[in-house]
Amino acid sequence: MSLEALVLVAALALPVTPACVSSPFGPRNLPGLPKASGFHTGIDLPAPLGAPVTAVAAGTLIRIQRTGPGGQEALVRHEGFTAVYSHLGLIAPAILRGQRALRAGDRIGTVGRSGLTYGPHLFFGMRINGKPVDPAPYLAVKPC
Repeated sequence: MSLEALVLVAALALPVTPACVSSPFGPRNLPGLPKASGFHTGIDLPAPLGAPVTAVAAGTLIRIQRTGPGGQEALVRHEGFTAVYSHLGLIAPAILRGQRALRAGDRIGTVGRSGLTYGPHLFFGMRINGKPVDPAPYLAVKPC
């Protein structure tokens, strides 16, 4: 990762608060849950249904999509990385009205249970130069 990328992602806001990591980045094997096993390309942040999900930094909404295990998700291009916010419930009204430019802290949506989930949480993923990276250090979040 470049020095610029490290500096750019060093001061990210939390997408949900409070936040802790219930399922970390990396390989995982969940006995009895084969669809949720494999390489986890982000982190799970448990939060109550309907809790606000906000942008971690200024950026541009790429799209809202509903595909695969992530359910309803937002893809946002931030400076230095692209973020995936998954398992969303409701999408923020401003985004539904066409807002694409986001500031840090702008509401993207709410925590939901769309896609493959075993409880309400936000999946947050980061890609730098197209490769998934562990977001936990950049968000300064610890395990639950």
